[in-house]
Amino acid sequence: MSTVPAAGNVEIFKARTNKWFAWLAWTVAVVGLVVTVASAGPAALPTTAPLLLIALLGWQFFWMPAVVVHDGGVTLENPFRSVLVPWAALVHVDTRYALTLVTAQKGYAAWAAPAPGIWGGRNARPEDLQGLPDTSYGPGKSVRPGDLKSTDSGQAARLVRTRWRDLVESGALAAGDADTAVTVTPRWAAIGGVVLLLAASYWAVAAR
Repeated sequence: MSTVPAAGNVEIFKARTNKWFAWLAWTVAVVGLVVTVASAGPAALPTTAPLLLIALLGWQFFWMPAVVVHDGGVTLENPFRSVLVPWAALVHVDTRYALTLVTAQKGYAAWAAPAPGIWGGRNARPEDLQGLPDTSYGPGKSVRPGDLKSTDSGQAARLVRTRWRDLVESGALAAGDADTAVTVTPRWAAIGGVVLLLAASYWAVAAR
């Protein structure tokens, strides 16, 4: 279950490449199911648990994850938990390994917004370095590869930093409140589904 409010000024970031991986996983699962049924008949369906697991993981790891920026804060929709970081709890936005929302207690990484590999920084264009929120720049206007506009982490960080800056400049927010709680909601249904299909997949393989 998501902790994102039903109403408000909401911006959602999802990595475009993740959707392709999701469709690839679903295609593999569907083709595998069709081939299995065509060759062995409906009686073979109980042995297709590994294919169902692939389909579920395609949704869990690639289609569903998102960074949701809204009036109440930033929600990280990760594979096995949803993390709501209120604006007042936010201390720093980091992009070293992935978009990471840092609070006074700890940091929370976004599955949907990983930082680029070594080639992500080498292929940067001049326009990727311009027009970023001020907090994106280091000494000498340097920019970390994970902050580039062309990267997943950079696009998500730009959304977060822009909304955060606007709230601070308007006087509506005093950032870094250690007393503001972060809400972490486990995705029990997803966890249970993965565990169940893992067990079923083991049985299907062992039964052969």
